[in-house]
Amino acid sequence: MKTFKTTILCLFACVYSSYAQSVQDIIDEVNVDTLNLIVREFSGDISTVVDGNTVTIINRQQSNNDLAADYLVQKFESLDNITITDQAFNSNGRNIIATQLGKTNPNNIYIICAHYDSVADYCADDNATGTAAVLEAARILSTQCLDNTIVYALWDEEEIGLNGSSFYANQAFNNGDNILGVLNLDMIGYDSDPQGQSGDNEFDIDYINVANSSGMKDDIINVLNSYTFDLSAIEVNPGTTNSDHASFWFVGNFPNDAYSAVLLGESWETNDQTPFYHSSGDRYSTLDLPYFHELTKLVTAYMATVGGLIDVDNGITQTVTTLTANQASASYQWINCDTDLPISGATSQSYIPTVNGSYAVEITSGSCTELSQCIEFSTLGLDAFLASEVSVFPNPVKTNLNVAISNNTEAIALDLFDVSGKLISQKRITNKENMFLQMKNMSSGIYFLKVSSSEKSGAYKIVKE
Repeated sequence: MKTFKTTILCLFACVYSSYAQSVQDIIDEVNVDTLNLIVREFSGDISTVVDGNTVTIINRQQSNNDLAADYLVQKFESLDNITITDQAFNSNGRNIIATQLGKTNPNNIYIICAHYDSVADYCADDNATGTAAVLEAARILSTQCLDNTIVYALWDEEEIGLNGSSFYANQAFNNGDNILGVLNLDMIGYDSDPQGQSGDNEFDIDYINVANSSGMKDDIINVLNSYTFDLSAIEVNPGTTNSDHASFWFVGNFPNDAYSAVLLGESWETNDQTPFYHSSGDRYSTLDLPYFHELTKLVTAYMATVGGLIDVDNGITQTVTTLTANQASASYQWINCDTDLPISGATSQSYIPTVNGSYAVEITSGSCTELSQCIEFSTLGLDAFLASEVSVFPNPVKTNLNVAISNNTEAIALDLFDVSGKLISQKRITNKENMFLQMKNMSSGIYFLKVSSSEKSGAYKIVKE
């Protein structure tokens, strides 16, 4: 079992759905900060830690990308409910694949994939962006029960002949795998529209009229039109064969044996692709991050739809004394997140912690078992601030969020969390004149601010415009 360190702070009664229950919830879970961090780490913009060592992944060319592959394995190993395959297909090539079995129809397989190798240093758009989107989809959907099987596949040696995906596709064909759709992501981070300004935000869907590839395209368009995305689709038929989806078209006796597959990426059809293609100028700083975020939300929503999301509520309601699983009529096992161990005897819908700490609940309903996010419980022995003692303003906020505490003479801690519970900002204050947080460059949305001293604490919902 993995360790969940994400927290949400509730000192008074509150409800927090730790992970998504609907496709719209899935969309809301896609985290732009997580995506950006993965792209920066995977394209060598910043260092990262792989197998306990601090490293910088500057180059991912096929003869020099074992470090990149190890990074991907480590990312998948942090997730539950998946089986990891490190698939060596020649002396250098390694496909990194994670499989999440469907609860109802495990033989019905949908694949979301991207290549992770490159032709030069950095190569953020091509294809750290597609890789990051696959990892983000896996992070979110692996917490959910799905009717159908999803394969999260990251291919090697795309740049020298689609070798990794061809090996997998031919093996799957020979095994008779029931692959119902392959969504290939290749370069999804560049759009020439100025960031923060309205633009076309166009993206391509490449397909040909084999198997149900046209139907896949229609299903993606339907998801696009069913929810709110700042995107515009360009349908390309016949689509390019120069990426990994083509490996699934050309298996067996074409076109009779073809698998359904499409490519989704930035709009080459309208000449709006990165000008830094296949060069070391393809850097994180050249990406359109809101566009990248929107495309990742779309593809994750599509995979949740075809995967067949099963509705189990794994949220937790927290009061000052008690944690309660939102899902009724189920089996429960409460977990101590600090030790990753089940709590003996804690098998009721509600749990009353005896010590402050981080807790989660494993919920089993029918054939579906889901684990909630960890909830930080820190109210034992700590008084709450009175409403008259703390003022947080302006709220909604655009730039600086100010905090005022009456009669305060001691150090104050300000901890800001996003709606998923991720710690965004920390500040320790001993001077009243510095009691503010800069939020100008943060994304619009809901945040939670924890204000604490040595004796009192309070949590406040913040709206960033």
